[in-house]
Amino acid sequence: MSEKKIKKIGILTSGGDAPGMNAAIRALVRAGIHAGFEMYGVKRGYKGLLEGEIIPLGTRDVSEILHRGGTILMTARSKEFVDKSGQEKAKEIMKVYELDALVVIGGDGSFRGAYELSKLGIPVIGIPGTIDNDVSCTDYCIGYDTAMNTALEAIDRIRDTASSHERCSVVEVMGRDAGYIALNVGMACGAEVILIPEVKYNLEKDVYKVILEGRNVGKHHYIVIVAEGAGDVQEIAEKIETFTGIETRTTVLGYVQRGGSPTVKDRLAASQMGIKAIECLEKGKTGRLIVEQGGEIKDIDIKKGMAMKKQITAEELSENLKLF
Repeated sequence: MSEKKIKKIGILTSGGDAPGMNAAIRALVRAGIHAGFEMYGVKRGYKGLLEGEIIPLGTRDVSEILHRGGTILMTARSKEFVDKSGQEKAKEIMKVYELDALVVIGGDGSFRGAYELSKLGIPVIGIPGTIDNDVSCTDYCIGYDTAMNTALEAIDRIRDTASSHERCSVVEVMGRDAGYIALNVGMACGAEVILIPEVKYNLEKDVYKVILEGRNVGKHHYIVIVAEGAGDVQEIAEKIETFTGIETRTTVLGYVQRGGSPTVKDRLAASQMGIKAIECLEKGKTGRLIVEQGGEIKDIDIKKGMAMKKQITAEELSENLKLF
C-alpha cells in the first residue's frame, strides 16, 4: 500500500516489444485521466527513466494506436539499471519529475526491475507483456496470441511448399527459454515433431523415427517446430536429411513474430489489464502485478508473483502430442 496520495503516474515498456503494448498504454492513459490522474510516458524503458526521457500523455496522444504493433514509448535494455546505484538513480529521477507511481509493461526481466524499485519504496504496478508467455504468475501475457497466429500463418504457407516438393520443413519459432509458442503452434498446425527447451529429446527416437514412421504410412511432407532455445535448426535439418534421405529445408521466423497488428484477444487483454492497473492505483494498492488467472483479470502481490514458477513438463508435451 502507498501512504502518499498518487497524482502523477509514469508508464514504461521494457524488454522485447509485444503486440498489444500500445493497447495497454492507451487504456492506462484514458482510464487514468478519467480517474483524475496525470499520466506520463517514459520513453525507452528503464534506460529512458535513468535519462529522464519523460513526457506528458493526454488522450489525443494515444489516439490511433490501438491497432498498432510495437510500442509508441519504445523499449531498450539498460545495464546501468541492473545495479543498485542505477535503481537508486531511477528513484531520484522519479522525484525530480514528481512521479508518484510507475506502471511497467514487460516480461520477467522488466518485473524484476519493478520489484527492485518497489523495495526502494516506489509504488509500482506490473502488466505482463511478452510474446513468450513465460511470466510465471499469469496464465496469459499480452502479445502471445498475436505471435502464435503470425507464426501459424507462416507455417501453413511453408506446409504448402513442403507438400508440393515432398520435403521436411524445420521451422524455428521464438522461445529461448520457453516453449509455449512452439508447443501451441505445433499442435495447431499438426506438426510431426515439436522441440522445446524445457524437455530433453533424442534425435533418433523423437525426430528421425517419427518422420520415417510417417513416410511408411504414406505421408509426403513433414513439419518440425523448434523453439529457438531447443537447438540449432540448420544442424537439426542437416541431420534429418542425412539420416532419412528426405529433402529438408529450414525457416527461421525470427522477429516477424513480434510485429503486426494485435489480435482481438491481445487488444482486449491489454485494455482490461490497463484498466485494472488504474483501479489498483485509485485504491492506493501498489506493489502489484496484474495477471490473468482462470480467465479472470486479477492483481497479486509482486513479491508473491515473482516467487511463482511455470514450466512445460515432458508429461504435458507427451499428452498434447497424443493428438497426432
